[in-house]
Amino acid sequence: MNLPTQLTLARIAAIPVFVAVFYLPFSWAHPVTAAIFGLAALTDWLDGYLARRLDQTSRFGAFLDPVADKLMIVVALILLVELEASPVLAIPVAVIIGREIAVSALREWMAEIGESSTVAVSMMGKIKTTAQIIALLFLLYHEPLFGIPVSIIGTVLLYVAAGLTLWSGALYLKAAWPALHDDQTV
Repeated sequence: MNLPTQLTLARIAAIPVFVAVFYLPFSWAHPVTAAIFGLAALTDWLDGYLARRLDQTSRFGAFLDPVADKLMIVVALILLVELEASPVLAIPVAVIIGREIAVSALREWMAEIGESSTVAVSMMGKIKTTAQIIALLFLLYHEPLFGIPVSIIGTVLLYVAAGLTLWSGALYLKAAWPALHDDQTV
């Protein structure tokens, strides 16, 4: 159990704390929720950096890291839709969660046919994730900051993230299309 994997497990263990703090009836609950989410995002970057830098990559870590990322993001999205139950948030959230499910299924299927490198994480996927994290930080903070309506900024950024989500999903689908279209691989 190396340090990068411990950081990933800590990110998963933080999810119940994240949810509990989100629902606390205190004025500081939203900023603290955003801080927990931001810390989780930093540990995501840190565990990958440390795994490469310390040569501590592992199959378990490679499996667990994207699971931890998706769990934290999906939980945050669900909490936000519950907080602001409206189509304005529900639409980009449905797009983002739907894409995550579709791309995960695509990656699993491509791995089964020995083509996993075709749908490896791309730079567009990393940009999409960064946009999601920034949008979610603003939305989780929720309260105006120095008179700036961070919730509105977060909503706009969530739509940008949803657009990038569709774009990166289309790139993965395009890369996998020859294998998907070839009847001989089934």
